[in-house]
Amino acid sequence: MLYSRLKPVFGGALFLLALGVYWATLEPTASFWDCGEFTASAYKLLVPHPPGAPLYLLLGRLASLLAAGEPTRVPVLVNLVSAVASAATVTLLFGIITDLAAKLLRPAQAAELMPGTATALVLGSGVVGALALTFSDSFWFNAVEAEVYALSTLGTALVVWLMLQWEKRADEADSDRWLVLIAYVIGLGIGVHLLNLLAIPVLSVVWYFRRTAQPTRRGTILALLGGSGLVLLVLEGIIPGLPTLAGASEVFFVNTFGLPYNSGLLLFLLAGLGALLLALRWAYQQGRRGLHTALLALVFVLIGYSSYLIVPIRSSFSPTINENAPNEILSFVSYLKREQYGDRPLLYGPHLFAQAVAQEDGAPRYTRQNGRYIITDHRPELRYEAPDKVLLPRIYAGPAGTSPELVRQYRKWVTDLEEGRKPTMTQNLSFLWQYQFGHMFWRYFGWNFIGRESDVQHAGVLWPWATTQAVPASVAENRGRNALLALPFLLGVAGLVWQLRRNGRQALVVGLLFLLTGLAIVFYLNQPPQEPRERDYTFAGATLAFCIWIGLGVPALHAALGRLLSASRPRVLLASALGLLVPTLMATEGWDDHDRTGRFSSVDYAKNVLNTLAPNAILVTEGDNDTFPLWYAQEVEGVRPDVRVLVSSYLNTDWYVEQMRQRSYQSAPLPLSISPAHYRQGTNDYLPFVENPAVRELNVREFVQLVEQNSPLLQVSYGDGSRTLLSYPATHLVLPVDTAAVRRSGMVPPERLAQIVSRLEWDVSRGALEKRELALLDVLATNNWQRPVYFANTVSPATRMGLEPYLQLEGLACRVLPCRAPAALRPELRLPEEGEVAKDLLYDSLMRKYSYRNLNNPKVYYDENQRFTLSGYREQFARLARAYVEAGNHPRARKVLQKCLTVLPDTALPYDAYTPDLVPSLVAVGESHRAREIMDTLTTRTTQHLAHYAARPDAALFEREIGMQLFTLQHLYLAAADTNDAARATALAGILRQYGG
Repeated sequence: MLYSRLKPVFGGALFLLALGVYWATLEPTASFWDCGEFTASAYKLLVPHPPGAPLYLLLGRLASLLAAGEPTRVPVLVNLVSAVASAATVTLLFGIITDLAAKLLRPAQAAELMPGTATALVLGSGVVGALALTFSDSFWFNAVEAEVYALSTLGTALVVWLMLQWEKRADEADSDRWLVLIAYVIGLGIGVHLLNLLAIPVLSVVWYFRRTAQPTRRGTILALLGGSGLVLLVLEGIIPGLPTLAGASEVFFVNTFGLPYNSGLLLFLLAGLGALLLALRWAYQQGRRGLHTALLALVFVLIGYSSYLIVPIRSSFSPTINENAPNEILSFVSYLKREQYGDRPLLYGPHLFAQAVAQEDGAPRYTRQNGRYIITDHRPELRYEAPDKVLLPRIYAGPAGTSPELVRQYRKWVTDLEEGRKPTMTQNLSFLWQYQFGHMFWRYFGWNFIGRESDVQHAGVLWPWATTQAVPASVAENRGRNALLALPFLLGVAGLVWQLRRNGRQALVVGLLFLLTGLAIVFYLNQPPQEPRERDYTFAGATLAFCIWIGLGVPALHAALGRLLSASRPRVLLASALGLLVPTLMATEGWDDHDRTGRFSSVDYAKNVLNTLAPNAILVTEGDNDTFPLWYAQEVEGVRPDVRVLVSSYLNTDWYVEQMRQRSYQSAPLPLSISPAHYRQGTNDYLPFVENPAVRELNVREFVQLVEQNSPLLQVSYGDGSRTLLSYPATHLVLPVDTAAVRRSGMVPPERLAQIVSRLEWDVSRGALEKRELALLDVLATNNWQRPVYFANTVSPATRMGLEPYLQLEGLACRVLPCRAPAALRPELRLPEEGEVAKDLLYDSLMRKYSYRNLNNPKVYYDENQRFTLSGYREQFARLARAYVEAGNHPRARKVLQKCLTVLPDTALPYDAYTPDLVPSLVAVGESHRAREIMDTLTTRTTQHLAHYAARPDAALFEREIGMQLFTLQHLYLAAADTNDAARATALAGILRQYGG
């Protein structure tokens, strides 16, 4: 009775404790990566990237209603969904561990009848394991931001906990209701993330052990295979399979019988519902209990899965964020299948250097037209001969194809990889073991339970003996450096060994949960060696599983202490106290790098970008971090709704181009001349360069008109000659300018009026123009300078298409203007700088408009990604100060420099690669002492960093970090040369030569 009274008390206390921790460290706004998109989509029930997370968005929407009309509270409330879900997961893990420990300690008796010492030991194990999960690196990271992984992990924990409840009651007459409830939870989990499906094989093994008097190895394997088959049934048969059949029914009945749109879908739903009802009735009448339970489980999986109906429903209303536009059954199927991301070979497929022998038509793409579904394109599928295919293709090209950079990245892990030669099975397995298993899973496992070197990408595991090794001060002081001394790992291993000795079947169940939510995910994802960020958050399920063993480490300690202490009660207290040291250490080491309080940098950066722009502007962005925070700022806080954010990578799709033709809040439709038919998928996806000697330059306006006309002048044949596509005949592009109209518009600053040109001239590559580049050329030609067009400073040169000479720097974005400043290179290593500085506009942005909340607060933690993004501020301050110095306006330059060093101090945001650019201006305005301090501080740090990373055996992994340090040294050298500091310049040149910079 004591146990049954105390268990809910401890569980509730753990929930409140975990929730308090996550509330205290919660990010107060939308973070980088997908968080801005999810927050905006939850707030207005929009349609985010495939395959969506409708249940998560519905919960986020409910939470956002508590904002009571104050939009700045919305991200806190949506983040809180993750915090509450994580706290609930902690509580469920406590229940799982205590149930398992109670069976191991009192296998033949009810847990409620345990004596006091056993009760204390079981509760202690649950508390230690639950707290270890609370403070584990990856789980804590997910708990304080608006992402799906916290809620997904809750689904996994709930499924496991429910299965244990069924196991206790399996002999009761109504025990099958627990299985039906599990099916419902799995169905709900599909609306968050697919990770909880991986618990199904574990559940099948638990079911087999409970239902079989004498389990065998063969039966266990068959149960595991059966559970894996159920995963495939849900993953392929239910999630995309049923909508695919519904789509086929829709096309058949509409095209064959001329029925109205959605008739085939309705008939399919009615037929499916009828078949299920008949099957349920037959199973009930025949007394087929197992079949009846299975059918009920299927029904409840579908009920849970029905949260996905919100996707086509909301998409049909054409919301402002409507990725893939899945507003009818066929596009919805494409959305569910994530077709825009391409396929990755899993068990058998082409290798890295495979050459396709043909491109064939795959699944058709349909468009509604005149009451029918018309095939407008086929999904292209490359065909490879058998010699170019291998088993377990871990070294492969992927949807983007083979590139020299991809080959170079593979060679970091497989050094004997030969160009053009099929990778051997040994090489594929080596990459699987070293990179996919080792670097992309076991390294993350080590972060959680052994220690973490730093927050730098590719940072390794901090082993106990490495904590005493000399490292640069900035590495030692990095808040992402967590010295766990491998104590969580050792306690978990102790728990695993103890469980194996007491009950091997139970250990097998936990081990399967660990492997399936860890290494199985790695195997399925088949990740190439190019990832823009760390992916440890994916393996929260494996983290949860290992924390079960950490919890069971407490009774393992209790058993080990039996040789020292014979009295049971002191042993229980000592074992629990020693066990609690582990989560205590995890909390103290992890708090500083998981505490996101006071961090507003991502949203402030987004607002600053938007506030840079002139009214009714078009802003071209490229990636997640220069797009999703902008979406948040516009959708949630209503910042600059007149700006149209144009994501260049999405312009390769017809659905996105079509959405840009629609009005969005105060933003007018995108100016486009080419009609939707010529942007349709499969049409003008790319235009190859086919040289025409008679065409020396290509007028962009005329080119756009020729594309719209599908002109024979641009057509070229390919394949067997029966097909044609459009091309471009010259790489030198020109765009005529009405200079009189430009002058009258006032868009050009007075000091640049003399730089207005009668036409823009620039060069593009000799390869091919993608649809996105065609769309950007269409915008430039059609817009005719009516609306301001900007490129975010973070976009790549490929996205800018060679327009750098016509860019004007106005802040965190550059405006395209028909002005060309004289090219000016800085001394020696200085590269051409992008955008002519518009001093007054840039001053207004940096000194008046921009918000820098807490960027000067050393208590706020900014991780590597934040530091890298925020370095853009110092770059703009440096350029503005230099522009004022060159103009002879030293007072203005001094104000700019003071502002920069005040809002971006080294104590909060360490000096970066652009800080040396402040040095010449500081010297020019009489701040030589401050300039020398910056140079000496950065020189010392950079030299130490280079020595540290270059000496590592895995130095190749840190080439970005090493490159940034060399980049910093180059800027330091230029600063010394610009200020005639010969001694420092000579020393820096020597360091650069030493490291080949």
